[in-house]
Amino acid sequence: MTAERIWKGLLAVAALAIVGFVLVQAGVVSAPWAQDQAVVHVLDNDGEPKATVDVEVADTVEQRYTGLSDHDSLEDGDGMLFVHATEGDRTYVMREMDFDIDIVFVGADREITSIEHARAPEPDEDGEELRHSGRAKWVLEVPRGYTNETGIDVGDEIVIDAD
Repeated sequence: MTAERIWKGLLAVAALAIVGFVLVQAGVVSAPWAQDQAVVHVLDNDGEPKATVDVEVADTVEQRYTGLSDHDSLEDGDGMLFVHATEGDRTYVMREMDFDIDIVFVGADREITSIEHARAPEPDEDGEELRHSGRAKWVLEVPRGYTNETGIDVGDEIVIDAD
């Protein structure tokens, strides 16, 4: 009888572990070891630094959905890093945004694949219709014009330092 209860307990723990793993991999919940903040370094083709961005990390479905829409602005050198489990075609919208941003799409190899300069929606405009697409595993959002000011360009590489 005791062995049977131990066996059932182990099966229950294993089932919970599998469910938790699947939820983390799907990006539904953050891993308990996941970071809320990080630093992104942008390097040119020669490995020379171009910019350093202090970022909030959005690595769950809810965080990616909300994005920067609950922010009033971003300072130069600040941003948000959206983390996806795999590289894929991504579309970002300007839902409930109050300010313009640059959207930097980064592939699984950490190379910038494209940059979009996104404007905030007008007062009577639906931000869902302002769509910006690219191929990415990571998406970095920074203040509009920051990529031009720092020379960040397609082909540059990012390095992510988690706290």
